[in-house]
Amino acid sequence: MRLAFISDLHGNIQALTTVKRFLAEQIVNQVIVVGDLVGYGASPGPVIDFVRREGWVTGLGSSDMRVALELGGGAERHGVADQVLGWTRKVLSPDQLEFLRRLPPGGRLMTPVGRVRFFHGSPHAPDQRLDLMAPERELEELAETLGARVVVVGGSHVPFVRTVGDTTFVDPGSVGLSLNHEPGADVAVVDCVGRKPRVTLHKVSYDYASSAFDIMAWNLPPVIADVIRTGKMG
Repeated sequence: MRLAFISDLHGNIQALTTVKRFLAEQIVNQVIVVGDLVGYGASPGPVIDFVRREGWVTGLGSSDMRVALELGGGAERHGVADQVLGWTRKVLSPDQLEFLRRLPPGGRLMTPVGRVRFFHGSPHAPDQRLDLMAPERELEELAETLGARVVVVGGSHVPFVRTVGDTTFVDPGSVGLSLNHEPGADVAVVDCVGRKPRVTLHKVSYDYASSAFDIMAWNLPPVIADVIRTGKMG
């Protein structure tokens, strides 16, 4: 059983369509989106429609929640994320907003190596961040509470894998706005066979220039275009 996990799509349709072609070559059984379809990128509506059309299992991300539930992004906040979230809320259709509102906070599935749990931030809150560098005991206790052999989270925009005891923790990184100092779309492929899961992290090249052009065309913060082109903030 081969699973693909992607996260933090952030309205980047160029990256997402390229990732789909890449995944077709990987011959995966299921694609799971660990939240944040929107935010930062210039194509939030097309990204939502794309994921719906593909029928991929999808969880709620922190940016999705802030847009769909109108949390933050008001006139009193002027950060880059808030500017884009406010713009995103205006350009999405009522149907697309409703899709975001109906997303579950996470999910689980059984595999030949055991249970897999996935959520964007923490098990109960998409806008919280699970620290995968926490002391081993903390992660062991979390794994025991979740009853999981694989735990997948998003939000950091940096691909990461760590095994603690019998549990493998994975952050797939970001499809739309990777921050590991290398431009491209991040994908995690998990082979659930044998005695333990095997995780492979991939960096998929796409048309960064087109994504960056769309940012500028919509008068979104130029720093986002810089991040897309470089894979780093600042």
